[in-house]
Amino acid sequence: MNQSLSFYNLNIAPNILGVLNKLNFKVPTPIQEKSIPLAIEGKDMIGIAQTGTGKTLAFGVPMVQAALQGKQGLIVLPTRELAIQVNEVFHKIGTPLGIRTAVLIGGESIDRQIQSLRRNPQIVIGTPGRIIDHLERKTVSFKSIAVLVLDEADRMLDMGFAPQLTQILRTMPRERQTMLFSATMPQDIVAIAKANMKLPLRVEIAPSGTTVEKVTQELFFVEKHDKPRLLEKILYEYRGSVLVFSRTKFGARKLAAVIRTMGHTAAEIHSNRSLHQRREALEGFKNGKYRILVATDVASRGIDVEGIELVLNFDLPQSPEDYVHRIGRTARAGEKGHAISFATPEQRKNVRGIERLIRATLPLSALPELPPARRSDRIPDVSASRSVSRSASRFGYRRHSRTYSRFDRRDGFSKPSKFNYSKWRR
Repeated sequence: MNQSLSFYNLNIAPNILGVLNKLNFKVPTPIQEKSIPLAIEGKDMIGIAQTGTGKTLAFGVPMVQAALQGKQGLIVLPTRELAIQVNEVFHKIGTPLGIRTAVLIGGESIDRQIQSLRRNPQIVIGTPGRIIDHLERKTVSFKSIAVLVLDEADRMLDMGFAPQLTQILRTMPRERQTMLFSATMPQDIVAIAKANMKLPLRVEIAPSGTTVEKVTQELFFVEKHDKPRLLEKILYEYRGSVLVFSRTKFGARKLAAVIRTMGHTAAEIHSNRSLHQRREALEGFKNGKYRILVATDVASRGIDVEGIELVLNFDLPQSPEDYVHRIGRTARAGEKGHAISFATPEQRKNVRGIERLIRATLPLSALPELPPARRSDRIPDVSASRSVSRSASRFGYRRHSRTYSRFDRRDGFSKPSKFNYSKWRR
């Protein structure tokens, strides 16, 4: 093996190298090759790299090595799914070496987390909200933290976690190593770096907005009411695993129901699902129980699944940066993948925003002949357990042909024309 393209010249301890070798980690990715030596030296660092480039191992190996030297570490991430997946990586490389972790996330028993904290884990992994819960309960202390990692920092700021991050940082010693990883470098990230890091070194693998290398992209302009029919056609053309993005959690639930009526196995991940339900959906997607996973942007950076054939943006994301994160769920680790986006004619400005960010024109495809509209394109009745008046006022149910149908103007599902839907706009 060419030693210049291995983990052996990155200043990694021999026992960690042995674990990496057993796990068949042979060649470091660019972010790993550049970050690991600096992190092991104890440098503060800002890592800029797109999703799917191996960032977890880039900070995971140095943190395990620091833990073996008696240093405690904390990793803060934006979502539960991402925290669980990062913990899985640490379990693989750290457990054989006696490294213990604790995962502090919402949706799980806080008492069980307190028990894991009492076992004195060397590395704590968590989301901002639940970390704050433990700090307020005084069930965790960060006075001895020597290594801090802020992963997906731009996403945490997008989700409004800046106050929580500030509160967490105040509980830590100033003398520590801080590593910040982000896919983009907005001014808010720069401000955090200036306030909380000591002369950080910047490691940038690709400029902000760079898409995954081997993902091909495609764009359809389509009217809202035709979206489900175009989706149906595409899902029968692509037979592998498909990740579908909806802009809202209500839209994701409806979309998963519509996809199931098309004869496909589908699950959904969004903030209205419990942690158990989200885990079951993700595991089912990984093992083939569900061919299609419908998600909101809560999952755009929390899904690390190999072999996704297609990412389909049923709704364009709210920000161009989220487009990059979404399509990065396919073509991971050097594999090929494809991304398709639906845009309505009035969303041309949104498309131009994406194109400016990625510095490329999205290839436009002509709208194919679509299957005939069916009643199953509409959303099945989910209001049986609720009163009609409550459902109508909250979600926009109306009586139509002796059934109750749900429609959301933002999600592009067909709707009867004789009603005034403007008053239902959220």
